[in-house]
Parts: sequence; C-alpha cells; structure tokens
Amino acid sequence: MSERASAPSAVRRPRWAARVRPRVLEIVWLTFVWVLLWGTFSPLSIVGGVVVAVAVIGAFRFPPAEAHLPVRPLRLLLLVGYLVYDMVVSGAEVSWQVLRYGPAARGAVFEVPLLSSSDRVVTVVANALSLSPGAMTLQIDHAHGLWFVYALGPRDGAGVERSRRRTMDMQRRVLAALGTPEELATAERLLAERGC
Repeated sequence: MSERASAPSAVRRPRWAARVRPRVLEIVWLTFVWVLLWGTFSPLSIVGGVVVAVAVIGAFRFPPAEAHLPVRPLRLLLLVGYLVYDMVVSGAEVSWQVLRYGPAARGAVFEVPLLSSSDRVVTVVANALSLSPGAMTLQIDHAHGLWFVYALGPRDGAGVERSRRRTMDMQRRVLAALGTPEELATAERLLAERGC
C-alpha cells in the first residue's frame, strides 16, 4: 500500500519541477532586467523586481519556451560586456548632447533590416536597445523585415549612419550569442543581399 502511495508522488515531483524551474529562471531574468532599468543594486530594487516579475508572469501566460535555447557562453559574456560598454558610452553621448544643445538636441528615426524573425532574438535585441540611453525601438515590422529605431544625437546623414551601424552590430551580437545555426545563416544571407 505504501509503495503504491509513494509511486504517484515520485511521478508528480518531476512534473512539478519541470513546470517550476523555467518560471524561476524567468523570475530571475525579469528581476535582473528590473534592477538594470532602475540602475541601483539594492535589496529594495531586488525585492521590487521579484514582485514585479511574479506579477507579470502571473498576469500574462507566456507561450512555452523552446526546448533548447542555443546559448554560447563566451559570446553571451561578450554581449553582456558590450551592453555595459554601450550603456556607458551612450550615457556620455546623451549627456554631451543635452549639455551642448539643450532643448535644440536632435534625434532621428531610421529603419534597419530585421536579421531574424525569431521572437526570442527580436525581444532580446529590442530590450538591449532600450537599455542604451538615447535609443529606443519604436516599431518592429515583421511583414517587411524592418526595425524602426529612434536615436538621440544624429544631426546629419553620417550620424544617422553611425546609429544604424550600431543597431546592426547589436543584432549581430545577440544572434552570435543566442541564435540558432539556421538564424545565423539567414542573417548572413540577408546581410550579403543588402551589402551590409
């Protein structure tokens, strides 16, 4: 009798763990993004991040993640390093623009080819761009394979081209860290077609 009673609980435990483990990882990731957005690594910001992450996951039922996310640890580490570098440089550039031009500071909206249609890659790139001061994804047009991005600072065509190249570089780095071999091949083909 006791053997029969213990068998179902042994079966239930892995199912429960399989459901909870991805949620814990999502909470950790969302908390990390929350702390980065607030810019303070304090107990209050971490607790606030956990509360917001649990609320978001509870309110929105996300589709199940892919069984295997292609993660290349060295490329991911390089991507994180680049994001930190980009936040520092972009923050300095935005500060300079505001100090130098004040209310006359200019911005530009430009389009960039979308290198991947994967929701995972597009989401990471859009969030990475939003972390960069002075840049923001305005719209993603899947039908035409385009991003529309806003950048603070470009005052001429050369400045817009620099911002466009920076956005393309961000896409390449995210794909190198998290893209599947098929996504990488598709991106290389698109870049070759557009001469980027």
